Amino acid sequence: MMNRRSFARKALALPLLPAAGPVIAGFPPTRIKPKRLSPGDTIGLITPGSYIADESLQRAVDNLLKLGLKVKMGRHIRAKHGFVAGTDQQRLDDLHTMFEDKSVDAIWCARGGYGCTRLLPHIDYSLIRANPKVLVGYSDITALHQAIFQMTGLVTFHGPVGASELTPYTEAQLRAVLMQPEAPYTIPPSLENEASQEEGFYAETYQKGKVEGHLLGGNLSLLAAMAGTPYLPDVEGAIVFVEDIGEPPYRLDRMLTQLRQSWPLGKAAGLALGIFADCEMKPGSDSLPLQQTLAEQIRPLQIPSAYGLPFGHISHQCTFPIGIRAAFDAGRRTITLLETAVS
Repeated sequence: MMNRRSFARKALALPLLPAAGPVIAGFPPTRIKPKRLSPGDTIGLITPGSYIADESLQRAVDNLLKLGLKVKMGRHIRAKHGFVAGTDQQRLDDLHTMFEDKSVDAIWCARGGYGCTRLLPHIDYSLIRANPKVLVGYSDITALHQAIFQMTGLVTFHGPVGASELTPYTEAQLRAVLMQPEAPYTIPPSLENEASQEEGFYAETYQKGKVEGHLLGGNLSLLAAMAGTPYLPDVEGAIVFVEDIGEPPYRLDRMLTQLRQSWPLGKAAGLALGIFADCEMKPGSDSLPLQQTLAEQIRPLQIPSAYGLPFGHISHQCTFPIGIRAAFDAGRRTITLLETAVS
């Protein structure tokens, strides 16, 4: 698993683009559901964040072919500018081109990494609204999910990036949401995750309760970085899901504090935490353990909340549609999609 934060530290400074125009904060426009995926559809493969190595790019292509899909590469997918996949303009051009290209049925991000937040002020949201398509990815792609839903109402999908390991569980959940949707649909647990003895793989309910709301969320580092910008949707009444990787507990504490003070999380209907991989305190650290750090931040919110749902920087992960109505049972640690996310 790749540490998303490492790219934020190492990425070289890039020339800034002029902003595309003013943006207005508030709840997103009327929701738009994209067309479902079908065998034979063409997928536009792009790298809006970090540069992708040849081996990982080949795995992304193989995964899409395994799903019965065709692949169309972004023009600049092999571009490289330090640790980022080309300049801001190159990555932006690929994103816009794939939405505008009538031969492309959906867009898949080959990897995450770092760089997506740089694009947000320059995205042509009117173009995306006029050409709604499935957009899939996670980690740094969190920035695109939140901003696109906020500015256009388009439902996007927090799911595996192209280069992810497409395990039977991950593939089954992807198909259930994008290709063979049913509602209501309760996302099942991953037996592999529940049996794992790795650090970060545990289950805990902070406060029991059953709530309904629209799904928002993604990578905690990205959500904290977007707090206070016009690209983060209103959290009130939402079921928020969060995960992270490679962040020591004191940093998680800082980011959760930021969200509680500026988003704010306490107005959410519920909070679902995935697996925080490689986030345990290191030997010799004065930090509190991961489990205690999260509990001390989450319990005071006094909303239904739980840790250990099947998503994160892990092999066996589910797919969450951003903006879709869902039910969250914190006691059972389950999320049920109350409507289909594709048309």
